[in-house]
Amino acid sequence: MKVVVDMNKCQDHGQCVFSAPDVFQLDADGHLVYVAEPDDALREDIEDAADVCPLQAITLT
Repeated sequence: MKVVVDMNKCQDHGQCVFSAPDVFQLDADGHLVYVAEPDDALREDIEDAADVCPLQAITLT
């Protein structure tokens, strides 16, 4: 599984961080950082994060 965040769409709202904190985090400057190839066991959390993203910037492949 691969996580892709369209950083042109992402506005660092951080909703994904609440759904999948093991994958998505905000850095010291408040910008999103994420694990591009997380463990498959986190799929449900990542799907939830993609669903709650207000700009729908997160996709899974």
